Parts: sequence; structure tokens; C-alpha cells
Amino acid sequence: MYAVIEAGGKQFRVSPGDNIIVDRIAGEVGSPVEFTRVLAVSKGENELVAGPGAAGATVRGTIRSHGRGNKVLVFKFKRKKQYKRTIGHRQDQTTVTVNEILA
Repeated sequence: MYAVIEAGGKQFRVSPGDNIIVDRIAGEVGSPVEFTRVLAVSKGENELVAGPGAAGATVRGTIRSHGRGNKVLVFKFKRKKQYKRTIGHRQDQTTVTVNEILA
């Protein structure tokens, strides 16, 4: 059994026991979290429920850790104008363990 959820503007295919890294979720380490934005649910072999049929499904998990992602460098440049600018960005992230899928 697996589900496709949306968290932080990104889509994830999750199964019970999976660890996923999503954008920062408010909460303490060890606290439960629930994803209600479920896009599709696979209930069995060759059986996929999507759209309005999967709207009532939820995915429950536990927050494992908070951290930060790798640094992404942003370099802005305009030719012939002597303009250069370098900026670094690290996204705050949360690791979540998926416990169960309620369909």
C-alpha cells in the first residue's frame, strides 16, 4: 500500500515505514504529524484511487529530526555593467517517518 501526498509544494510517494524529508514542519521531535492533502492511494494490486476518491484519506507520521539542506548558490550577473552578486541559501527541513495510511 502506498499514497501520493503533497507537502510543502512537493509531491511524495510514501509507504508505511518510509522516511521522507519535507520543508520545515512546526512541532517537536517525536510529535505526530498528519498529512491531509492526499492525491492518490493504492489500496491493493493494480487498484489506484485518485482525485475525489482519495480526498478523505490521511497519512500519519512522526517527526524524527529537524535540520537544514545543502547550500544552493545563486549567482546574479549582468554583462558590461560590472554587476555580480553571489547569495547562498539553505532550506530548513524536517525528516518524517510515515506510520500509517488511512484510506
